[in-house]
Amino acid sequence: MLTGLTIVFIGGDARQIQIINKCTELDATVKVVGFEQWEPPLSGVSHEKLSPGLLMRADVIVFPVIGCNDQGVVDSPFANDEVVLTKDMFAEIREETVVYTGMAKSLLKRMAAEFSFKLIELLERDDVAIFNSIPTAEGAIMMAIQHTDITIHGSTCIVLGIGRTGFTLAQTLQGLGATVKVGVRREDQAARAIQMGWKPFVATDLRAYTGEIDLIFNTIPTMIVTAQIISKLPRNVVIIDLASAPGGTDFRFAEKRGIKALLAPGLPGIVAPKTAGIIMANTICQSISEEFHLRGDEM
Repeated sequence: MLTGLTIVFIGGDARQIQIINKCTELDATVKVVGFEQWEPPLSGVSHEKLSPGLLMRADVIVFPVIGCNDQGVVDSPFANDEVVLTKDMFAEIREETVVYTGMAKSLLKRMAAEFSFKLIELLERDDVAIFNSIPTAEGAIMMAIQHTDITIHGSTCIVLGIGRTGFTLAQTLQGLGATVKVGVRREDQAARAIQMGWKPFVATDLRAYTGEIDLIFNTIPTMIVTAQIISKLPRNVVIIDLASAPGGTDFRFAEKRGIKALLAPGLPGIVAPKTAGIIMANTICQSISEEFHLRGDEM
């Protein structure tokens, strides 16, 4: 149970609803900012205006998956007004307060260091990232089906990067009957790819593999699908970039050449917000219990 804790949620999409509901069920005092337009209205919570005092009274603060941008703006699709945190607000967060987000950008990291509050990035955890890779892979394949006129079965697909998302995606494409080639950066990744029945190559040597390709899925958050690469690609190839914005693709040159290239970060919250939210809710509530040494009998 989370009895006696005040948890403040600042902005977020439909995934946050699952976390809010879970915290409410576990008897936390829940205050939310930026959910005025959510239907049906949230029950068991109090809607608040963002203020230094609100943050000062919080035991736990929960940001969206991408906490806030470097101007302090929090993604808040259900808010009446823009939700923006100032340095004065961050300064009121107590050192003993625990702040959760999926992945923190530089401002939030700097504020945590300057004001000494504990910042936990959930997507740094293997369990969360692996579970999240499932809706990401499903969403990427959904986009591929929508934007091509061929089946995945029998297609030739390149997956750049076989981290947690790339691995799940390559495995799913293989299961659908695609020929899968994977761009890797280490020898152990190449060995794993061979063991899985994929065809590995060094990711930076992509130019040598631009022949008969139907789909490219990028998970590497640095520029890798460059203009030089795109100039050698078949015009009917589709690029789906899953890396965090701005992605790893030269979208300007792809458009100029008439190649369809789509930036698609945050797919779990788009294609499966309930599942993605439950993953985050279970992890956050368990973590809160551990951080505050609460009884976890009902977690």
